[in-house]
Amino acid sequence: MTFVPVILSGGAGTRLWPVSRELHPKPFIRLADSHSLLQKTFLRAAALPDVTEVLTVTNRDLFFKTEDEYREVNDAGLVTSYLLEPFGRNTSAAIAAAAVDVAERHGEDATLLILAADHVIKDQAAFAAAIAQARVLAAQGQLVTLGIQPEGPETGYGYIEADGAKVLRFVEKPSLEKATEYCASGRYFWNAGIFCFRAGTVLSQLAQHAPEVLDAVRACMAASKVLRGDRTVQRTLDPHAFEQAPNISIDYALMEKSSDVGVVPCEIGWSDVGSWSAISDMTDADACGNKVEGEALLHDAANCYVRSEDRLVSLVGTSDLIVVDTADALLVADKSRAQEVKEIVRQLNAQGHAASKIHRKVHRPWGTYTVLEGGTRFKIKRIEVKPGASLSLQMHYHRSEHWIVVSGMAKVINGEKEMLVNTNESTYIPAGNRHRLENPGKLPLVMIEVQCGDYLEEDDIVRFEDSYGRT
Repeated sequence: MTFVPVILSGGAGTRLWPVSRELHPKPFIRLADSHSLLQKTFLRAAALPDVTEVLTVTNRDLFFKTEDEYREVNDAGLVTSYLLEPFGRNTSAAIAAAAVDVAERHGEDATLLILAADHVIKDQAAFAAAIAQARVLAAQGQLVTLGIQPEGPETGYGYIEADGAKVLRFVEKPSLEKATEYCASGRYFWNAGIFCFRAGTVLSQLAQHAPEVLDAVRACMAASKVLRGDRTVQRTLDPHAFEQAPNISIDYALMEKSSDVGVVPCEIGWSDVGSWSAISDMTDADACGNKVEGEALLHDAANCYVRSEDRLVSLVGTSDLIVVDTADALLVADKSRAQEVKEIVRQLNAQGHAASKIHRKVHRPWGTYTVLEGGTRFKIKRIEVKPGASLSLQMHYHRSEHWIVVSGMAKVINGEKEMLVNTNESTYIPAGNRHRLENPGKLPLVMIEVQCGDYLEEDDIVRFEDSYGRT
């Protein structure tokens, strides 16, 4: 029987700003072992028995970034398939789309394992054992969820009340008093949002309990574009049809209504990594309780967490602080109020500030660019183009560009001219000229771009040809 892990990779992760942003969300955060949360989830799924394919549901703007993440860790050469959402419509639509897709390609007897892209599970052996039990129940026609043995009266998680392997009810995030009562009873488990079921089972249950979700998703899938490549399948969901799907979680739409829900209680070292405090918990402490990722000097500091990507950070006479430093934003927070970081993101969004959306280093299908400096009428970028990749054939109305090749070789179309620009050479692109940059070599192309003009934002671009469907 076909077994397909499905990774749901969405959510803003606002409590993990300034590292997590709209175009670099929580699943792409790298931990101390250099793997991102998304890569950890992929590896966790790939290590299970009988897995030959991993299906990912994510935003279409994050496809190439996701593909790059998987390429680094997919040593087994698993098939990677994608459902690319134009925007988020919550977990019920995402899971319904995955079930429809898997049923079409592998049949309704195929089993789906639903995983969040941004969780941590420390005990792979216990996780594999729990999934093996879940697959047995799923084969019997049940909707199965994993119930995490509570480590304490946590108020930030939903709970599952169970009688043996049968779910009695799902409970929303409780008060501390209720959470304490739940933990003492021995009948309640944390709801981690990990599900296992046959494609046919979840489709029939959705038809019964949430037909409006299933009907909208089926219409969307029928209108969606499918691309097949070497060991990959992409399905770009039609935005007009997808918008009709109710914005509702799978818990509300289905799990709370069905009478055929089973649970596998387990202790797998699970965390939803929901705040900087949770990230801190995964980092080793020094004798004073300080935890550091990056470069930091501490004097008379205790119980602080410091994460610095580029610069030296120094603390003097402080305690119980979270300090997260990135190239363009610095967060300093009281540890006990780590959950309130999302309020900063709300303010940034209200102001339309770019720091809620992008980093200075921005990933594109062809590589990356990093904004080094900007001012009145100028902006300086470092551009890196992957071997064999090219940017779109494009034009800018309001800016000219000076390109200096630092390493590698650039193939350049500039107006009617086509040329090769080697290391330590440069070229000039006047405003209004059609142009294209390509890396024809086998090594990364690195160049410095100096933009000059009266408007330097990214939306001053007209694309004529593009390999990535952006025209």
